[in-house]
Amino acid sequence: MKLRVGPVIKVAFTYVGTIVGAGFASGQEILQFYTRYGWMAELTIAFSSILFVWLGIKLMLIAYDVRAASYEDLNRHLFGERIGNWISLFTLIVLFGITSVMLAGSGSVFSEHLHLSYQTGLLVTLFASYFVIVRGMDAIMTVNSVVVPIMVMFTILLLAGTLGGPGRDAWTRLHTDDPIAKIWIAPLLYTSFNLSTAQAVLVPVGAAIRSRKVLILGGLIGGAMIGALLLAVHIALAAQMPGITQFEIPMAHLIRPFGRVLQYVYLLVIYGEIFTTYIANVYGIVLQLQQRTRLPRQALVVVILALSYLCGQFGFKTLLSTLYPIFGFISLSWLAMLVWRRSSAAVR
Repeated sequence: MKLRVGPVIKVAFTYVGTIVGAGFASGQEILQFYTRYGWMAELTIAFSSILFVWLGIKLMLIAYDVRAASYEDLNRHLFGERIGNWISLFTLIVLFGITSVMLAGSGSVFSEHLHLSYQTGLLVTLFASYFVIVRGMDAIMTVNSVVVPIMVMFTILLLAGTLGGPGRDAWTRLHTDDPIAKIWIAPLLYTSFNLSTAQAVLVPVGAAIRSRKVLILGGLIGGAMIGALLLAVHIALAAQMPGITQFEIPMAHLIRPFGRVLQYVYLLVIYGEIFTTYIANVYGIVLQLQQRTRLPRQALVVVILALSYLCGQFGFKTLLSTLYPIFGFISLSWLAMLVWRRSSAAVR
C-alpha cells in the first residue's frame, strides 16, 4: 500500500506543536535547559533529540498496540492497574494545571503586548478552543499544521540572521562552571516533562492513526524537527549571551532587529503555541474523563474550559512557578517506565 505523505506530516507537526509550547517559543526553555550550559549544549540537545525520536515513536506505538482510548490506558499498561490509576489521576491534575497556565499565558499576551484586557485574552482563547476541540483530533492536527510551519520559518529567519552576524560562532565558544551532573540532568528533565505532558495528545494520535508506518515516520520527522529547532534557537541565543538572560521573552528581543511588523507576527506565533498546547491538554483531559464518566464530550469540554477560566484568574507567573518544578521531577519516573516497558508493536 502506498504511504500517503499528508498523514505523516500531520503527525509530525502535531508532535512538534505539542512539545513546542509557549516556553519554547519564548526562548526561555532553551535558555534555561541548554544555552546556559555553554558549548556542551550541543551534546545535550543531540541527546534530547534522540530521546524525542525514540520515545515519541515508542509512546505512539504502545498506544497503537493497546488501542488506548486515552493516556489512562497507557499508564495502566506502563505501571499496572492500581499504580496506573494513581498516575493517571496525578497526570489529570497536572495537565489541568498546565492548561490553566496556558490560558493565563494567553491573557498575558493580550494585556502586556496587545494592550487589551487580560479577560479578553482568556475569553477569546476559550471560545476559539471550544470550536476546535469539539471537532476532534483531526481539527487539532490541522491547527498544528498551520502554526508549526510559521514557527519553523521564524526560526530559520533567526538562524540566518545569526549566522550572518558577528556572534555566529559564539555557540562553539561558550563556557560554564556548572557541574557535569547538572548539565546532563537538564535534558532529561526537559524531555521527561514534555513527553509526559505530550501523552495527552500523542496517545490519541497513536490510537487514531491506524498505520504503524505513518506513526514511525511522523515520530521520526517530528522528533528530528524538535531537535533541529532546539539547536537553531540555541545558536541564536548563544550569539547574545550573557545579556539575553535578562529578558523574560528572549526570542522577542532577537526578532527586534527585523522590524516592528515581524515582532507582532512573532507575538502571534507565541500565542499560537500557547493555543495549541491549551487545546491539546483540554482534549486529553476530556478523553480521560469521558472514559471514566461516560458524559457527553461537549459537556465535558464546557466544564473543563470553565474551570480553567477560574484557575486562570491566579495569573501566569504564579501558576507556572508552582506547578512546573513539581511535575518535572515526577516525570522522570514516568520516563523511566516508558524506556523500560516493551511494546509488541514497537518490536514487531
